[in-house]
Amino acid sequence: MSKFFSITLSLLLLIQSFNLDMVDVAQLDDFLTHAQFHKQKYGDNLLVFISKHYGELKKQHDIEHREEHEDHEELPFSHQTCSHFTSAFVLNVVDFGMPKSTQVTDTASNFFYQESYYPIQNSDIFQPPKAA
Repeated sequence: MSKFFSITLSLLLLIQSFNLDMVDVAQLDDFLTHAQFHKQKYGDNLLVFISKHYGELKKQHDIEHREEHEDHEELPFSHQTCSHFTSAFVLNVVDFGMPKSTQVTDTASNFFYQESYYPIQNSDIFQPPKAA
């Protein structure tokens, strides 16, 4: 059971490291529609389509086909995210108007400590063997 839990947790962390959002999952339909459009109009296969929108041909494709800019914004994984956040804690001093208590100056104590265990090192059973 612990192996199953550790594998599941590792997969969860791996998937979260890809920074997938539910918006990206919802936009997969737009991705497939736009890929079909590229296949019909330009004859691109899936790898060329991915290269034109996410890879090394992206800049050239954006310059040549500015009319498709609105369609490109609807594609998944095209958003910029910032995955860190800042937390700030502000501690204010609140005075409830209660009187300050006086410090106790009585130094007499009724505390006495007595060792409650028997020192085991003095026992004969834990002595090193003796030479014959």
